[in-house]
Order: sequence, then structure tokens, then C-alpha cells
Amino acid sequence: MFGSFVGAAFIALLALVLLLVFNHFIPLVLHFKSAPSGCFGWPVVGETLSFLIPHSSKSIGRFLDDHCSRYGKVFKSHLFCSPTVVSCDQELNHFILQNEEKLFQCSYPKPIHGILGKSSMLVVVGDTHKRLRSQALSLVSTTKSKVGYLNDIERMAVQVMESWKGKEQIIFCEEARKFTFNVIVKQVLGLTPDEPQSTEILEDFLTFMKGLISFPLYIPGTPYARAVQARARISSTVKAIIEERKRKGANKRSDFLDMLLQVNSLSEDEKVSFVLDSLLGGYETTSLLMAMAVHFLGQSPLALEQLKSEHQNIRSNKRKDEYLNWEDYKKMEFTQNVINEALRCGNIVKFVHRKAIKDVRFKDYVIPSGWKVLPVFSAVHLDTSLHENAFQFHPWRWEGQSQTTCKKFTPFGGGPRFCPGSELAKVETAFFLHHLVLNFRWRTEGVDDPMAYPYVEFQRGLSLKIDPN
Repeated sequence: MFGSFVGAAFIALLALVLLLVFNHFIPLVLHFKSAPSGCFGWPVVGETLSFLIPHSSKSIGRFLDDHCSRYGKVFKSHLFCSPTVVSCDQELNHFILQNEEKLFQCSYPKPIHGILGKSSMLVVVGDTHKRLRSQALSLVSTTKSKVGYLNDIERMAVQVMESWKGKEQIIFCEEARKFTFNVIVKQVLGLTPDEPQSTEILEDFLTFMKGLISFPLYIPGTPYARAVQARARISSTVKAIIEERKRKGANKRSDFLDMLLQVNSLSEDEKVSFVLDSLLGGYETTSLLMAMAVHFLGQSPLALEQLKSEHQNIRSNKRKDEYLNWEDYKKMEFTQNVINEALRCGNIVKFVHRKAIKDVRFKDYVIPSGWKVLPVFSAVHLDTSLHENAFQFHPWRWEGQSQTTCKKFTPFGGGPRFCPGSELAKVETAFFLHHLVLNFRWRTEGVDDPMAYPYVEFQRGLSLKIDPN
């Protein structure tokens, strides 16, 4: 009897293995002629492990370099458990982004849905995404030039730098995250850094961020499981703040949350997810942008000198301790060039997940319906046929160029999913740089290049030696 059980188990296991192998290779056979050339790799895992090998974010990595040289800028692979078309081509990337919901749809792996929540603007599709994004654009448009918001940014930048007095060394990524967290919780929830709820949210948010970039295994004690639990706690904290606001009613703080409470078209879960999305975008990606700018400026004395001169000119036209305003921001033209070049070279967002919702013909090949599609932004940003001296940090390349209509520059995505908070990230970075270059000199301690895992981080946190001016 035991032998029969073992035999049956062996047959079942063999059948499962054969099914997985069959499911892996059948798309390759069915679309052998029409799909782009490429390789599917091993059954189940495909080429995912090779694709995710860490590399400098200032490069496209060995996997893409090898596949582009072998198959061209558009090739097929098997990534994230799905047959995939990978695009390192600016024309196809633009085509994918502009045809959101027509030919392609956002398609992040299921574990990402589990950790971000089903109502997150990053994962929802169709009319739900349109509705949420419309509200996001409205909030950002109302917020970005508000005097109170701009003053908060500057005040918190000054506070962070005042804490450096007497220090010879700082871990810049930690300081940048401190700054962006203080700004975003004040702007979204009206909280100051010393309020207990801010501390609770920060602790849970750090756990949440670790899980977001971990192996998606929901077993108690794993980073992923702790992150899902941390998100639930943050949601509870946000819901408690919402209920408190509703009770007090008349005490308006003019933050994101106050504006959200006036929106009747969003459910409570959507409002909570909206807050979490704002925290995620305003905290991690903005602090990384700041770190990229500081990192590259430290390697380019000419760019740093021109940036400092621009901010000295702006400051010379203001009274002592007078706040910066929106008109000052619009004068920061070279600062914008520095920010754009830091985004191009640093590649905070390497690629995005999409899937074809019907067979899509592009040039001389077909992207089959149901296949995953990965437009790789970093490959276009570092394409030597599109950017002269592509691997060199050269802010002057952006002089006279329009970034809004530029196919070869998509750090915030494009089309209907263009990041609604991109301008806020730039404002925060510009105001922080204003006070940094006017008050400090710095140099990097040791070698610490940004690495793509594919999420981007500085391995040592970007340790800086600092001296006051």
C-alpha cells in the first residue's frame, strides 16, 4: 500500500513538472515566427534571476547588454513567471506608454498588489485609475505653488541642515529620507515630526519599505509578511486620523487629507490607499533623487560651481531669512538641468510592468495578447545613439530641450500613468539643493555608486564628509 502511495505521488509530481515545462515552452512554440527573437531560459523561473542581478544604476547591466547585442533592442524572454517582451527601444517604449488601456495595461506581479493594497493607484487599472489619477492631479496642482507648502519645504530643509552643526560626516540618504518624510507627513496628514503619530507611521513605513523590496513569501516573520502587517497598521493610523478630522470638522489644516475628505467620489479604502501612495512617492523616490543629485554633483566641480552661482544670484535678490517662492523656483533653470541629468544617469525607475491586452503589431513583429511587456527606461536613458557621451553626467545637455515631449527621457513614466507628483519631487530637491550649496561643501567618503536591485539604493547610504561654507 505504501508503495502504491509513493508511486502515485511520483506520478503526480512528474505530471506537475511536465505541465510546468509545457506551460513554459508552449508560448515559445505558438509564437515562434511572429514574436521578437530571444530566449525563454529555464522552466518556471525563466531568465528572471539573471535579469535581477544587481548592477550599477548608471549602466543597463550585463543581462540587457548581452541580450541587446544578441537579439536587438526588442527581444522576448520569460520573466516574473510570464512570457515577456523586453523593450530597450525608445519608439516602442513611447508606443507602450501612450497606448495604456488601449493596447496595454498595467500588470505588476500579484505580491506587489498584496503589499500596496488593491486600491493603490500604482496597481489599479481602467476607470478606477483614471478617477484616482484625476484627484491626484487636482491635489498636486492646488498644492505645488501654495505659499505654506513651499515654506514648509524650506523650513524643514533648514532644520535638517542645522542638525549637522558640529558634524564632520553624515549618511546623506538617511538625512534625505528624514527631510522627505517630514515634508510628506506634514503635507499629506498635517503632522509635525514630533507628534506620536508621525513616529508610529515612520516605524511602520520603514518596515513596509523593507518588505516592498523583499522576496514575496508570506510566512510570519518574513520581511514581506511584516510589511503587509505594517501596511495594515499604517492604514489603521490613517483611518483614525480621518475619523478625528471628521469629528473636529471646522479645524481645517489645508493639507491633502482635508482636500481628500471633500471628495465624495472616493471610498474610504481609496482615500487611505491614496495617502499611502503619496507617502511612498514623497518619501523614497524623492530622497533618492536628492541623493543622486548630490552624488553626481560631487563628481562634477564645474556643474556644482554653476549651480552654486545660480543660487547665490537668487539669494542676493532676497532679504535675509526671506522664504523662497514659486517665482524663485522658476528661475532655477540650471538646477532643473542638474535634476534631469541626475534622473537620466541614476535611473531611479529602471522599468515598469505592462501586459498586452490584445495582439499588438509593431514594425515587423507581434507582441502576443497576454504577454508581459517591460519598457526599460534606463536602456533609453543610457543609449549612446540618443545621448552624446551617455555615461557622463553633463547637465548642459538639457539646455534648450523640452523634457515634457522628449521620448528619450522618461524618468516619471509617460502617457496616462505619468507620475502626478513629479513636480513636487523636483521642487523639494531644488529647495534642498539651494540651502545645501550655499551653506556646505562635501565630498564622498569612499566608493559608493547607486546600485539597481532592481530598486535603487546606495550600498553605504552615501557617506559624506561635510564642511560649512
